[in-house]
Amino acid sequence: MLSLSSPKTLSLSATSSTLFSTTKHLLPPLRLPNKHPSPTITASSNSPPPSRLIIPNSSSYSKSSSSNSNSYSSPTPQPQNLYQPYRPPANPLPEKYKNLDTLSIVEVLANRLGLWYEYAPLISSLFRDGFTPPSIEELTGITGVDQNRLVVAAQVRESIAEDTLIEPETLAYFDSGGSEILYELRLLSTWQRAATANYIVRNKLDGDKAREIARSIKEFPARQDEPCIVNFDYTKPGDCWAFTYFRLSREFKNPSDKRSSALVTALEVAETDKAKDIIKEEIEGKKEGELEEIVKVAVKVPVVRLKMGEVAEATTVVVLPVSIAAEGESGVGKVPMECKSEGGFGIVVADKGWDRWVVLPRWVPLLGIGSGVAVSFSNAKVLPWRVNRTYVNEPVLVVIDRKRKQVEFDDGFYLVAGSGGDDGGLKVEKGSILKETGVAETIGTVVIVVRPPNYEVDDQLSDEDWD
Repeated sequence: MLSLSSPKTLSLSATSSTLFSTTKHLLPPLRLPNKHPSPTITASSNSPPPSRLIIPNSSSYSKSSSSNSNSYSSPTPQPQNLYQPYRPPANPLPEKYKNLDTLSIVEVLANRLGLWYEYAPLISSLFRDGFTPPSIEELTGITGVDQNRLVVAAQVRESIAEDTLIEPETLAYFDSGGSEILYELRLLSTWQRAATANYIVRNKLDGDKAREIARSIKEFPARQDEPCIVNFDYTKPGDCWAFTYFRLSREFKNPSDKRSSALVTALEVAETDKAKDIIKEEIEGKKEGELEEIVKVAVKVPVVRLKMGEVAEATTVVVLPVSIAAEGESGVGKVPMECKSEGGFGIVVADKGWDRWVVLPRWVPLLGIGSGVAVSFSNAKVLPWRVNRTYVNEPVLVVIDRKRKQVEFDDGFYLVAGSGGDDGGLKVEKGSILKETGVAETIGTVVIVVRPPNYEVDDQLSDEDWD
């Protein structure tokens, strides 16, 4: 029994204060064993009635202590860490190469141990470890160009390996080599890669031919307004390649050896009967009159965007003098008339000095150009057709042939001199409009319009395409 005989009154506030002070210091709660009976309180007869001492049971006290502890002593929540660590992509290495150390990787590459597309990803592993192309070349004997070619070609092979269009013979061919072929297919889609690889292996072509085919496939959609293109099948790599030669033949005089050679090559590489038939008709000249009429009706000016790195990738280029449109017709007249390449290095020689030049890939419209000049306009508003608003304010180069000044076709486009304006009065007009106004001679015929490179366009050469 607990006896309180002191005359002093037991203060509940003091008890509460003591109780809360203990909770602030996170003292363990008071727990009374259930087996002992609750104590009773008695007082002597002369003492005042004692204050009732309330002893909470263990469960309620624990809850109170826990709540107070949370309200007074819980730590401040830490700010959420939003940073996510880098997670590298899945390891493309075969099982036998996954656990190799650096020395073993160098040994595999130096001795070419295994299939080329299996050890090619090891080069990327060395890159991640801090090696540079020159240091890898010194250790393994693989040049920087070959390093890039092997890595990219292995990725191309991996993309077509599971494609249903790929033929077993084609995949087997690339087991022992062919990286120089697969590298040229890097800019094509997966199904285009598979179809092109089948065609190349079937016809035993090399890397140079693979590059020509890949470019023909990429350019084909932009030629939908060309005459006779409906006779060529876009899904067939051979037809795309044949159409390039078919168009090229139109750039040469008829008859000429170059024209005949281009048509013969087009007939050899074409896949579909429809494409072969139209090429044969062109060779035999049975419908020469009809074909010439089609050309007159369907004269179009190609508008192309120059891609980043496209000049460096081009097998042949053309160097053209540039005239600023603000200088007007007189500025175009000052440009050199003759520019030709001489010697084994192809040194460009002009009939007079000039300070503005542009280098462009030798696209088909530029093959037969006589006296070419690139006129630089500040925006595309000079073009007489409806211009897409995405590039209406972009600068453009209008390439003209000054040797073709006569207005020949109603659907052709010509550079003429006007009056006033920000561009020196120069403008591009359609042939039919010029004929209606009685204009028979112009500054030159427009052969192509070039838009500048755009870093935001998806269809650009990626970083992995560079050495």
